[in-house]
Amino acid sequence: MADRYLSFTGTAPGRFLTRRLGLPQPAALRRWSPQHPSLEGDLLHVTAGKSDLGLDGTGLPLTRATERPAAVLLDATGVRDVDGLGDVHAALHPVVRSVAASGRVVVLGAPLDPADHHQSAAQQALEGFTRSLGKEIGRGRTVNLVRVTDAIAAESTLRFLLSPKSAYVSGQVIEVGDRHVTAPADWDLPLAGQTALVTGGARGIGEAVAATLARDGARVVVLDVPQAEEDARRVAERLGGSALALDITAADAGERIAAGLPAGVDVLVHNAGVTRDRRLVNMPADRWSSVLEVNLASVLRTTDALLAAGALNQGGRIVATASIAGLAGNAGQTNYGASKAGVVGLVRSLAPRALAEHGVTVNAVAPGFIETRMTAAVPLFIREAGRRMNSLAQGGLPVDVAETTAWLAHPASGAVNGQVVRVCGQSLLGA
Repeated sequence: MADRYLSFTGTAPGRFLTRRLGLPQPAALRRWSPQHPSLEGDLLHVTAGKSDLGLDGTGLPLTRATERPAAVLLDATGVRDVDGLGDVHAALHPVVRSVAASGRVVVLGAPLDPADHHQSAAQQALEGFTRSLGKEIGRGRTVNLVRVTDAIAAESTLRFLLSPKSAYVSGQVIEVGDRHVTAPADWDLPLAGQTALVTGGARGIGEAVAATLARDGARVVVLDVPQAEEDARRVAERLGGSALALDITAADAGERIAAGLPAGVDVLVHNAGVTRDRRLVNMPADRWSSVLEVNLASVLRTTDALLAAGALNQGGRIVATASIAGLAGNAGQTNYGASKAGVVGLVRSLAPRALAEHGVTVNAVAPGFIETRMTAAVPLFIREAGRRMNSLAQGGLPVDVAETTAWLAHPASGAVNGQVVRVCGQSLLGA
């Protein structure tokens, strides 16, 4: 369903009226397209504190001076005390206003040093700073914090956050390890030669994820329930992939997937999910169990089975779909919130072991209000509240979740592990 308020605020009368009434003024976001694959303008590199991060090795087109940057990259990894936070202000205060509409601000921070509480305090302060700036910067611009020790390991993350692909990701704190990563032969086709399995891929967010992974070169397997087999085949044929009709809640689903893909899977996207909303006092046991079974139990069983069978190839990626409902809670969704919080627990526990034992990373995306057929059926006033209650004052699109998934699936994202990244326009709900 079209966001008519967003369209109205893009007109002269709309801008005048919303400004006079103090109403949200969302800016039309600039997303990736083949015609506009990157931000249009310079990438300004500024520094706070003393840093030896070595960003020159990333291949990013950095400049130290420009009048109207498309993005600003602030290296604050060297900030170790309160005085250093003054350098953060000094570096960004003069340039924030000049960042182009739909531009980007990315702050680079260092991991907290448990042996130095002054450094930890200063680096933790960057989190509050980043999220606060994200809520005030406006005009479709985003602000994110990346904790990093190795610039090369963070290159895929920086490329994502400094591009139109991250249009609906703001106010996030992402930790990048120092694991060695290898750049793809072609940054435009990073998944060439790889196989990606997307559950619930016949429609909505799953279809967008499948299309985006295919765009990046993957051979996509679209998995959905037998009732959606026709839609799954339609999507697969359009993308040059294949379809797999399978009930993901079946006890042997993992074994059947492994048998059907003898060459293994490089990217596993757990997207299948259902809602059965009702307040707990009115929720029968079957509405509770069906949501937990699809959204959580099947993810656990399938992941365990594929790992045990060696069906996830070395260097593989698991990307699960959580939700801000699992992070912040939502009335009428105790079952859904529990299932999605469970996905977060799975990611944080499994990530270090899966990497150590199988060479596979495990991360999650946590969508906020995304414009789908499901949200289009939400009552008008609730729908409008969902759209406006974030720093970008609008709903996201399925492609926003897909682009974030594609970044986590990227072969150069091997140092990103155990992360839960919200795709919510910096929702006012939760952290």
